[in-house]
Amino acid sequence: MAKIADFKNRCEEDKPVQKEGSFEFWRKTLNSCQYVLAPMVDQSELAWRLLSRKYGAQLCYSPMFHSSVFARDAHYRRESLQTCEEDRPLIIQFCGNDPDTILAAAKLAEDHCDAIDLNLGCPQMIARRGHYGAYLQDEWELLDKIVSLCHANLKVPITCKIRVFEDMEKTVQYAKMLEKAGCQILTVHGRTREMKGRLTGLANWEYVKAIKKAVNIPVFSNGNIQYLSDVKRCLKETGVDGIMTAEGNLHNPALFAGINPPIWQMCEEYLDLTEKYPCPLSYIRGHIFKILHHGLHLHPDVRDMVGVARSPECLRKAVLVLKERCLKEMEDKDFNARAGLFGELPLPYWYCQPYQRPSPEEEERNRQKRELLTRPATIEELVIQKGMSKKKVKKRLRNPNKNFDGKKKIKFEICEDIFCNNPRGQKCNFNLCKGCCRKKTSVEVVDCLGHKIHFTTHPALQERKKNNDKDVQSSDSSNTRGHSAVVKTGSDITESGSDVTENMQSCNSENNCDRNNSVETAKVGT
Repeated sequence: MAKIADFKNRCEEDKPVQKEGSFEFWRKTLNSCQYVLAPMVDQSELAWRLLSRKYGAQLCYSPMFHSSVFARDAHYRRESLQTCEEDRPLIIQFCGNDPDTILAAAKLAEDHCDAIDLNLGCPQMIARRGHYGAYLQDEWELLDKIVSLCHANLKVPITCKIRVFEDMEKTVQYAKMLEKAGCQILTVHGRTREMKGRLTGLANWEYVKAIKKAVNIPVFSNGNIQYLSDVKRCLKETGVDGIMTAEGNLHNPALFAGINPPIWQMCEEYLDLTEKYPCPLSYIRGHIFKILHHGLHLHPDVRDMVGVARSPECLRKAVLVLKERCLKEMEDKDFNARAGLFGELPLPYWYCQPYQRPSPEEEERNRQKRELLTRPATIEELVIQKGMSKKKVKKRLRNPNKNFDGKKKIKFEICEDIFCNNPRGQKCNFNLCKGCCRKKTSVEVVDCLGHKIHFTTHPALQERKKNNDKDVQSSDSSNTRGHSAVVKTGSDITESGSDVTENMQSCNSENNCDRNNSVETAKVGT
């Protein structure tokens, strides 16, 4: 927090930084870019950006970084912010809700990029809990302060990525507010923040078109981009200055080149780049899953290989296995290579092609077919009802008898021993804690079934008692006078005093009895 305060004081003393105009910045610094790779959490890392640039991407965004963590954690900055000379032009995206924190993070990143982007479009549940992304779109005063502060104090421009409102006029006013605050490039995703998951649907380009007409800064359109033909059609219908794609690029990194290369080729090129520019295995696995998406439905064993891979080399072996199968199936004229999970594919599955997201109506009809491959519907419903993440909902479904409400924890009754404050055992026969119960049963030689303490019924004790009985019987048979031995075991040991006294008196009263005969008493330990 001290560092953030220092940034605030320093920025208040500095004069506003002179920047290029919005269109001048787009033309000179960004080279009038039209093909833009979107910011994607854990998926637009350096290796993937370089692969996308090789196949036509003219501008790339970094993954979304958390401004608060980026500002305070040097290790997070080193691990997340990776770039090189070939990785330009580059825009770094931040999320957050505190103006000073966002500015502090942007100051640390401005020397490594061409612009800073503010994420106002993330609709996910984590953004709702963290209060950032699309869940800030109703707080216009806060957004005005964030954008204006960054515009006045950063050496590089500030840009924004937004989602639309249901009301088109409100959406246009929203865009104008951000432009007035200092936003120099605006990316518009033509979906509302409620349009996600199975309710995604199609993006509405009419909102994008209306914003482009209303503002005087470059506008990028995001949504409904799966082929190069979609890029050209969107440019023509909306009049925007650039097209951003995310999901289409993940399934086909060569989308902007207008080609559909073999899936194994893209995987091999990407794996080669990860050797030069390492990144977490989870990132690599995610990209391999996306590229091989259609093929893995037909080859579930390869999907399992990708899922359990513990290194990039294992992933490379899985790609090689699928490549060999594809080459064999290419030679089989009777093989239907376009059989998709929910219908016919545009191309044979071994070519990179987009995932055709079904409409909400189609999604509902296909729910039973997807039951084995996706999460149960109950999880989706509980996520909406309870406002929790899918991970927490699944945890509760796995443990239905566990109490997750910290305010309603079970209150255990206290041990009945007056000197003990421990909770008593719920099944204890004597309403004691285990320590007090062990003391009581050992002294009184009794059992407690609740704590599984056995002093009289333990199998070892029963065996020892049988052996003692046999010893007593053998001693009785060898006794010439036939005096029976007094055997005491277990709880009978407490009666030993009175029995021995009676036997001694009877022996003294017999004057004619031989002095050598005496009462034999067998003492058997418990």
